Amino acid sequence: MATDVPEGRGNPGGAEPAHRQQPPAPHFWPLLREGLSRHQATPDMAVHHPGLLMLLLLGLATLAFPPHAAAQSLPAALRAGHAATSLPTAAAAPRTRYLLYDVNPPEGFNLRRDVYIRIASLMKTLLKSENWVLVLPPWGRLYHWQSPDILQVRIPWSEFFDLPSLNRNIPVIEYEQFLAESGGPFIEQIYVLQGYEEGWKEGTWEEKIDERPCTDQLMYSKDKHQYYRGWFWGYEETRGLNVSCLSVQGSGSVVAPILLKNTSAQSVMLDRAENLLHDHYGGKDYWNTRRSMVFAKHLRVAGDEFRNKYLQSTDEADRTHYNEDWTQMKVKMGTALGGPYLGVHLRRKDFIWGHREDVPSLHGAAKKIHSLLKTHNLDKVFIATDAVEDEIELLKKLVPEMVRFEPTWEELELYKDGGMAVIDQWICAHASTSFLSQPTSSVLEDMS
Repeated sequence: MATDVPEGRGNPGGAEPAHRQQPPAPHFWPLLREGLSRHQATPDMAVHHPGLLMLLLLGLATLAFPPHAAAQSLPAALRAGHAATSLPTAAAAPRTRYLLYDVNPPEGFNLRRDVYIRIASLMKTLLKSENWVLVLPPWGRLYHWQSPDILQVRIPWSEFFDLPSLNRNIPVIEYEQFLAESGGPFIEQIYVLQGYEEGWKEGTWEEKIDERPCTDQLMYSKDKHQYYRGWFWGYEETRGLNVSCLSVQGSGSVVAPILLKNTSAQSVMLDRAENLLHDHYGGKDYWNTRRSMVFAKHLRVAGDEFRNKYLQSTDEADRTHYNEDWTQMKVKMGTALGGPYLGVHLRRKDFIWGHREDVPSLHGAAKKIHSLLKTHNLDKVFIATDAVEDEIELLKKLVPEMVRFEPTWEELELYKDGGMAVIDQWICAHASTSFLSQPTSSVLEDMS
């Protein structure tokens, strides 16, 4: 808002500043309007009403040519003698690009979690050059999620993971937010990742990527509008505009040049992303991403309440204190005691089909559990298992010390099968001693 300049302060002699020179007297405009209303502007106006014509011309000149002093108040760049190229320009806001991905449908929860780590490495490479956001693929239709009468598709990541924690590592959004930001259910470019048809020849390892004909039948089909339809995490309205295949051999970042140079699409999806390898498995970036994958708080709370009620386990007593900000969590190795119980992950169902010689029978597992309880002087064992009901009943008879998280129908509907697996994993990770029927890396990492 303009303010008057006091006489003698920054205004020598008290003269009116040029930028505050007054416009024509206020009575000028009513006079002009009155004259025009009484006399129609015609060619003979100059003869019959010369004064009125002069008044009209004076008004137009005032509008067309502002006082010279006023022009002096313009920014220097807008005065005569300055080329257009010298005008100040506002920095253009960087365009946000969206990276989406999916994996082979049969893959399970923990493999999908591992693929996220690989994609996060790619994101960190992309962010060095452009403004990218990772769109989290909704969960659903996993083989192990077999509870009947529960809708388990289009599940957002916030049901299982803490989004603020993920965002402390790389920028991520849910798919629903992507739909809102991008203006519709369209993905501009879909790349289906595949191995090289000729395979990997022995010799020096080489990271490479090439656009090739698709080796397998595409899981996409064109509709009448020439858009591509597919699974798209259960969002039937989603369409792809372009689909092509990339043969890839290497880590996640090998895709970066394709995304940065070969396509200008604002939204790009990498299907079959499990074909990418880790950039630096076990390195600093790997562990930062792994640590950022904090389980959703409501699931952790459910697990903690169960530990306290049935296993006499609390963070205070077990020295397993937790910081909600993983970047601020500093734990000295060996300081945690863990809960006074044995944690067991006993895999059954599809796992035993391919590992019959490696997986113990239920009687064999029960014998090992009793041995561990005695060795570690424990009297309770928490068992996380996908065993069928008949096997669970047998386990209860073989291992009376057995404790399980058995949800009510309302809890199962709330947490879903994926949430139940997270709660089981959380409780196992807090045990003072754990026994795994097969070394499950995700459980081991949660224990670390």
